[in-house]
Amino acid sequence: MSVDQALEAAQLAGVPVSRETAEALALYVALLRRWNPTKNLVSASTLEAVWSRHVADSLQLMRLAPAARRWVDMGSGGGLPALVIAAALKGQKGAEVHCIESKLGKAAFLQEAARQMKVPVRVWAKRIEDVIGREPLTADVVTARALAPLTDLLRLANPLLKTGAVGIFPKGQDVVSELTDAAKYWRFTHQSIPSVTESRGRILVVGDLSQNAG
Repeated sequence: MSVDQALEAAQLAGVPVSRETAEALALYVALLRRWNPTKNLVSASTLEAVWSRHVADSLQLMRLAPAARRWVDMGSGGGLPALVIAAALKGQKGAEVHCIESKLGKAAFLQEAARQMKVPVRVWAKRIEDVIGREPLTADVVTARALAPLTDLLRLANPLLKTGAVGIFPKGQDVVSELTDAAKYWRFTHQSIPSVTESRGRILVVGDLSQNAG
C-alpha cells in the first residue's frame, strides 16, 4: 500500500519514479513515523497527509532542475527534501545529496535513514556556516525548506550560488515580501513557480547572485 502511495505522490509531483524509488520512499515514511515522536522531525499534525504534504512537495523540486545530480540541503531536519530527492536520484551516476543539520538527534535520523534507504547521502552534523564556504562542496542545486527568510537563505547559500549553483526554495504566501526584502541586500534573478501541493505556495528558483554595493 505504501509503495502505491509513493507512486501516487510522484504522479502528483510530476516526477515519475521507479518501483525501487517508491520502495525507498515507503521506507523513508515508515522511518519518519517511527522516529518522529522522539526527534520531532516534522509537525505531528502533518503526518496524516505525509505523502502530499511532504513527499510530493519535496519531489516537485526535481522538475525545476531535472539534470541536477549534486544537491546541498540546508537545515535538513527530517530529510525534506533531501532524502526524498536522494531516493529519486538513487543509482544515477554522479548523484550526491549533502544534508546539513546541526541538531545531533535529527542528524542521527538522517544518517540512519540514508543507510537503510541505501541512498547517495552525506550528512554534515554542523552549522550551515561551518560547511558551506569552508568544506570543499560543489553543487548544482542548493535547497532549504521552512528554514529561514529568503534574505538569510541567500546569505547562507552565497558561496555555492555565486559559483554556479541554483537555489530552489519552497515558500508560502509571503513570498513577495521576502523577495522585496532580499532585493535590498542582493541582486539575483528568480522565477516564482506555483506549488502543485499547496495552493498558496510558490517555489523560488534563484540564480546569478551578487551582493548589493554599499
